[in-house]
Amino acid sequence: MAKAKICGLTKAADYTACADAGAAFAGLVFHQRSPRHLQHETAAAIADMRLSNGPEIVALCVAPDDNKLTDIMAACKPDWLQLHGHECPERCAEIRQKFALPILKAISVKSADDIKAANAFRDSVDMLLFDAATGNPDMPGGTGSQFDWSLLASADIPLPWMLAGGLTCSNIQKAIQQTAAQFVDVSSGVETKPGFKDHQAIKRFVSAAELG
Repeated sequence: MAKAKICGLTKAADYTACADAGAAFAGLVFHQRSPRHLQHETAAAIADMRLSNGPEIVALCVAPDDNKLTDIMAACKPDWLQLHGHECPERCAEIRQKFALPILKAISVKSADDIKAANAFRDSVDMLLFDAATGNPDMPGGTGSQFDWSLLASADIPLPWMLAGGLTCSNIQKAIQQTAAQFVDVSSGVETKPGFKDHQAIKRFVSAAELG
């Protein structure tokens, strides 16, 4: 059984769909080169749909400076900050202390060495997210790319972690069985096209993840 994060919401109705499906996390993207990038007004409208027992809101940023983070905090008051760039452990710790929020740090995976290198973040973040390396600095995630899940099967990971990269309704149970992931993340795998969430697919994905 795994808890699901639905990333890349672009409208308030997407949050309602995530809540109705039982998703644990809802991701809002603040990265201008992404087709899921949100203006602050839209992010605020989504955050206004927040339920006390609904999905926690995760704000995804790529190498943000403090001013950008301050603006995001004001717009949507996220429950988590997801750092999806090349932030070093020291920068992650600085952000966590300054903004008093738990940090989800994305790790781009090509090989087992990338997973081992994530140990450097053990004291500076609260959860790791293992995603496929895309080779495109403009789009570090949300591309539907997948890495070799077997790399996680025997890895010694010091923190709670989330699996991402190419997950869909049809492969999520295999991914959980192969990796023993307790948290999973999907974006393009529940879309009709980039930035347009399929609410029925969200429901199927969350249900499949819960069955594991």
